[in-house]
Amino acid sequence: MKPLVLIDTPALYYRAFYSVPDSIVNDEGQPVNAVRGVLDAIAQMVRRFDSPRVVATMDADWRPAFRTAIMPEYKAARVRDTEAGTEIPPELAVQLPIMTRVLSAAGIPIAEVDGTEADDVIATMAAESTSPVVIVSPDRDLLALIDSASDVSVLRPRKGGEWEAITQAELPEAYGVPDGTRYRELAAMRGDPSDGLPGAPGIGEKTAATLLTNFGSLESIVKAAKAGVKTGGLSPKRANTLIAEEETLHKTIEVMRCLTDVAHGLDLETVPGPLDRTSVEAAVRGQNVRRSVDNLLTALETAGGEPSADASAPLTRSAPLQRSAPIDADRTPAPAPAQRPEAAAAAPWSRSRLVGFDLETTGVDPATARIVTAAFVESADKVRTWLADPGVEIPEPARAVHGITTEFAQANGAPAADVVGELCTVLDELRSEGAVVVGHNIVYDLSVMAAEVTRHHPHIDLVALLPTIVDTFVLDKRVEKFRRGKRTLVETAKRWKVSLLDAHDAAADALAALDIARALAENAPEIASLTRDEIMAAQGDWKRVQAADLQAWLRSKGNAEAIVDDAWPLS
Repeated sequence: MKPLVLIDTPALYYRAFYSVPDSIVNDEGQPVNAVRGVLDAIAQMVRRFDSPRVVATMDADWRPAFRTAIMPEYKAARVRDTEAGTEIPPELAVQLPIMTRVLSAAGIPIAEVDGTEADDVIATMAAESTSPVVIVSPDRDLLALIDSASDVSVLRPRKGGEWEAITQAELPEAYGVPDGTRYRELAAMRGDPSDGLPGAPGIGEKTAATLLTNFGSLESIVKAAKAGVKTGGLSPKRANTLIAEEETLHKTIEVMRCLTDVAHGLDLETVPGPLDRTSVEAAVRGQNVRRSVDNLLTALETAGGEPSADASAPLTRSAPLQRSAPIDADRTPAPAPAQRPEAAAAAPWSRSRLVGFDLETTGVDPATARIVTAAFVESADKVRTWLADPGVEIPEPARAVHGITTEFAQANGAPAADVVGELCTVLDELRSEGAVVVGHNIVYDLSVMAAEVTRHHPHIDLVALLPTIVDTFVLDKRVEKFRRGKRTLVETAKRWKVSLLDAHDAAADALAALDIARALAENAPEIASLTRDEIMAAQGDWKRVQAADLQAWLRSKGNAEAIVDDAWPLS
């Protein structure tokens, strides 16, 4: 049987809430960053373990009475609202019902038991399971549940999107203890201020591990301390501390000990439950989490779940995916017409066909970043989108921004070379049709394109393909040179009253840039009246001046060697 994956959901939604940008909001303007983060993390776990047998455990009571009766200070420092007794920020609290509705509809059961924490539900299920168990949590306390006999392991998140798998075999090297029982005693001596667990003053993790190695157990350590033993790391000072704190240490162990007999009400043999696509559609409507839900449903299906017959199809999108035939890598693009019709050439760029463009990538350096998603947008109903397998790992900082995991891109993305070729084809078509391509800080996107073309299709001359380009970042700084504050797409959209509900989604960003360009044209008639040739030349001049001004400012602030790239439209 495939492993049972137990998700410490509260730990994951806190992690997502503080790491995924809160600019990701639903139609009501409420953040949904934690929802996205949890759904993406669960999808990643399903793929990692090739198992749809996932349970999302929850805290019915994050400070259970039976624990505070033993140690009143348990988690007391986390209480944000004394009257309500809660630790959950309101911006996170409103996301939890959305998350639970989506998970339940997708067939992932929500497990919580009155008067207990998620840890207790996890411990009970781990004890009951007849298959291997993987506990997914950053909470170190759950390492005490690791057991080789029942095949229970823990997967903990690390920086950079990595995950650390810890089995009983890894405990000695990782923490200096042989098993979960000894880990709990180590943790009791070390303490955990965030949970209100004091530990033994002056005894850190390494010292605790040394004492356990030399004496075998906390009971034996205290016994040796009382007997006056002065070897094995047990100095007189440490011995006195352990004797003085003996009662507190035993209380801490009891507080940390998870219940293994809670009535969670689930039949673990029937996990996952059935997928209710109608309920999924209802749960995601207006929430801007479709991409993460599609990611999760695809992962569940691939791992052998039993979704409904149409589960392999992504949820309905407001804008269908369209693809053009890619340019032949060995073909030189057709040159631009020698002469354009006089009327078209003299027409203002703002009255031309405008098409928004945006990329989401693996990083911030255009020379090394790879394309993950791309979009060309003419309106909310006219969208072309691409998902690429970039051929490299998607780092955690990038995933946190756009929500695409390496596993999802590998499973669902087209080869990068195909995507790059298709994007070149679209640019070529737009150039030949006299369209204007708009983007915010489009220098970055086009520079990434240039690097990708060199990487995959070195025979293509990207510059020869480019239509007229309008960069709303450059235009915005020209129109309001002295406006304070950031010039990010999110902030620029706010300034020009442009809706941007799903920031860092390529299609949403491209549409926002398009709307900003129209707002700028309306507010700056002298810029709106420029022809396509004139706006291209003007932006090059404006970008050079803007770069020089920023460079001078940076140097005036002490960065004497600051260099600001003034190239446009490619760096």
